[in-house]
Amino acid sequence: MSAASGSHRAGRRTLADRDGFLAWVFLLPSVVYIVALVAVPFGLAIALAFSDVTVGDPSYDWVGWQNFERNLGDPVFWRALGNTFLFTGVSMLLIVVFGKVLANILVADFRGKWLVRFLVLLPWTTPVALSTIAWLWLLDSIYSPIDWTLRRLGLIDANLNWLGEPTLEMVSVIAVHVWRLTPLAAVIVMAGLVAIPRDLDEAARVDGAGFWRRMFEITVPLTLPVIAVAALFGAILTFTDMTVVYVLTRGGATHSSEVLASWAYVRGIGGGDVGQGASIALFLFPILLAAAIAILRSVRRMEVL
Repeated sequence: MSAASGSHRAGRRTLADRDGFLAWVFLLPSVVYIVALVAVPFGLAIALAFSDVTVGDPSYDWVGWQNFERNLGDPVFWRALGNTFLFTGVSMLLIVVFGKVLANILVADFRGKWLVRFLVLLPWTTPVALSTIAWLWLLDSIYSPIDWTLRRLGLIDANLNWLGEPTLEMVSVIAVHVWRLTPLAAVIVMAGLVAIPRDLDEAARVDGAGFWRRMFEITVPLTLPVIAVAALFGAILTFTDMTVVYVLTRGGATHSSEVLASWAYVRGIGGGDVGQGASIALFLFPILLAAAIAILRSVRRMEVL
């Protein structure tokens, strides 16, 4: 009896010691997640983009490239595409710059730094819809505390229409999005800063190198791969984001702050034209794929150098 139980335990140990078996066990949850929440919706989006499916008529009929041709002839689509590039480009630049500055502050040794790190992470950990609603009040055309402060400082004479004037709409959307994603970039860059050997910085100090020289000749070159990864995450999260735009401006009265993600939602869900909404959303994929490949190749070249 004991011999049988011993052999059974030995068999279980042998199964647990198999690297191939354990690899599949640990990878299975990730594979299921990717298939269920990424691959299946992506396949459905491709199928719906070539159909005439609407909310009122869910029957599937193949229409070929008709939805894409309608998009190319839609002036709102082109405006949303231009706004998406503007929104992503400016936001990425500001997120990377502010993330780098914030990371330098967070790695410094000072009292209460753990509390500061906690407060810095709050914008990222707070649900995006909830934090954006707070900004909806902060940018209110009548009761905005930001306008009240600016008036007290003598910088403006009357309240600004942050969410009603086309230029200010885009400025507001970019500002809120940068505020939300800068902590994520700071955490990523901070990991790269911590990994830099202190010997290099100390040797540069001994040689008489100042702050800016150490920054641009040591810190920035060694953290470029990490900064590129932060830029990649920022690009993906910005290019596909619609929550900030939808909650703050709903695209604007004249679609002045409309982006592709929000326009796909408006057409596909709000307007009930599921096929056209899916075709608009698919325009995001090749652009994101090209950007990801370009950034990852740059990271590989940086690591080789």
